[in-house]
Amino acid sequence: MPQFSIIIPLYNKEKFLEKTLNSVFDQTFDDYEVIVVNDGSTDDSLNILNRFLNNKIKIYNQENQGVSSARNLGIEKSSAPFCCFLDADDLWKNNHLQTLFELTKKFPEAGMFCSRYEIQITKNKIITPSFDFENSYEGYVFDFFKSSMVNRVALTSTVCINKKIHKEINGFNISVNNGEDLDFWIRIALNYKVAISNKTTVFYNHMVENHSLSKLDIENRSLPDLDKYGTQEKLNSSLKDFLDLYRIEFALHFHISGNQNKKK
Repeated sequence: MPQFSIIIPLYNKEKFLEKTLNSVFDQTFDDYEVIVVNDGSTDDSLNILNRFLNNKIKIYNQENQGVSSARNLGIEKSSAPFCCFLDADDLWKNNHLQTLFELTKKFPEAGMFCSRYEIQITKNKIITPSFDFENSYEGYVFDFFKSSMVNRVALTSTVCINKKIHKEINGFNISVNNGEDLDFWIRIALNYKVAISNKTTVFYNHMVENHSLSKLDIENRSLPDLDKYGTQEKLNSSLKDFLDLYRIEFALHFHISGNQNKKK
C-alpha cells in the first residue's frame, strides 16, 4: 500500500498536463500512486495522459460531472491512507511529497496538511503569499480562518488529507461547482487540526483562463451555501469574518454580472 494517493481531476488541460505530470514523477519521495479522473475531456488531454502510463498511474473516465465528482471518485478509488490533491495545471516542486510525509509524522493529530506555495499572477510576476505567522513557522495552525483572510492556508494543490476524513465529512459537495474546495476546507478546519509546513513546494498557476468567474459563467455557477455555518460563526468570530469576506466576493461577482437578486 502506498503512502500517498495523488488525486488529479482532469478536464481539458492539454496545455498544462505534461508539465504537471512531470512534476509528479520528479518527486524525491516515490511511495505514491497517481489517480487521474478524466472528467469527460474533449481536447487531447487523454492522449497526453496515455503517454505516461506506468504501474503508478490509474485512470478512470466519467462523463463530465465537475471537479467535485471527479475528486470524490478519485478518493474512493485510492488505496493510500493519505490523499494529496493536484490540479492538472499546477506544478509541484520535487520536495512536495517528502515535505508532506515529514509533516504527517511530526503532526499526527492533524487531519489536513498544507505546504507553502508561489502564485503565478502574470507571465512575469510571481508572488509568495505570507500569513499571520512567521515564514519559518511549521506546526499546527492556531486559527485557520484568521490565518486565511489574506491568503488561503489551504490551496488545493498544496493539501493532503487523512483519507478517513473524506467519508466523515461527506466528501466534496457535488452540487457546488465553484468554491467547492473552499467549502471542503471549511468543514475540515471546523472539525480537525490543520498543520502547515515552512517549505514552499507548489507553483500555483493563477493565469489559467477558466480560474476566473466571467460575466457569463457566474450565471451558471452554483456557489457554496455559507449560511449553513450560521451556528458555528456565532461562536467563532474568525469564521464569521472569513465567511463574510467570501460573501462580499460572491456578491461582487453577481453585481458585476448584473444579477441584482443573487448578489444579496
